[in-house]
Amino acid sequence: MELVERKEAVHWLWKHFLVSQRRICELIGVAESSQRYVSRRNDEALREGLIAAAREKPKWGYRRLQVKLQAKGMHVNHKRVYRVYREAGLLIRRRRRKRLVRAGFVRPMVMGANQEWALDFVHDAAESGRKFRVLSVIDVYTRECLALEVDTSFASRRVTRELEKIVAERGVPEAIRCDNGPEFTSRHFLAWCLEKKIELVHIEPGRPVQNAFVESFNGKLRDECLNASWFGNLFEARIKIGAWKEEYNEERPHSSLGNLTPREFARIAALRSPTAPCERQCEERKEAEVMCSGDFGVV
Repeated sequence: MELVERKEAVHWLWKHFLVSQRRICELIGVAESSQRYVSRRNDEALREGLIAAAREKPKWGYRRLQVKLQAKGMHVNHKRVYRVYREAGLLIRRRRRKRLVRAGFVRPMVMGANQEWALDFVHDAAESGRKFRVLSVIDVYTRECLALEVDTSFASRRVTRELEKIVAERGVPEAIRCDNGPEFTSRHFLAWCLEKKIELVHIEPGRPVQNAFVESFNGKLRDECLNASWFGNLFEARIKIGAWKEEYNEERPHSSLGNLTPREFARIAALRSPTAPCERQCEERKEAEVMCSGDFGVV
């Protein structure tokens, strides 16, 4: 139980029972000075800013809302933001899922852009009841959303056609990670990856955690776009989902990227390496693996 909840419990017990406040604080483990302290600072401006930002982005937590407030010139300590955030009743309740503990394996670290792309599908329906699918493609290193294509169905040829558009802009990735759906296990898709010299990594059946980056992205897409929007038809779904994609890449701060947007992080990563960002880093990684293995190629 956190301090705010314990202070509320002390206040409730003191109000409903004939027990001194000092005795209740001793039982619950709250400092008496902390319970009786009343802040003299006015948090009304911060409260109004948080409520306005939360109304605009209802699925954002207090850390992303703090980044949004800082962009508007309101620089406040994160602990104060969290306190006002809780007092305003903006806390997002998330249900913890039961997880089965399994023995893991060491996954190779992604060191640059275009080293690995992750693919998956998301399902939803329009107002008429017509179901549609969304093909999501992300770059695992930069967290950029490379594609969010919306259609009623996706054959393997349609998937490769969308990937060809991304390849024309960014180049060929080293690997593609996906599940075992029929679109990703067809002969056409396998032949396309073989022709482009792309390593195809299929996750184990029933183990979506092995494609965790795109699953996490799909969760954000579901909470912030699909569940928060009303799609009249397929055309409207394409417009709204496409607008959210641009917002995700250009405006939404990403906590794992130091609160930078994916596009900003991609620009910084490109400036750090004057050549193709992934090629030089991958060569260094391969050399390190050879050195660790002890095989120096000496005859």
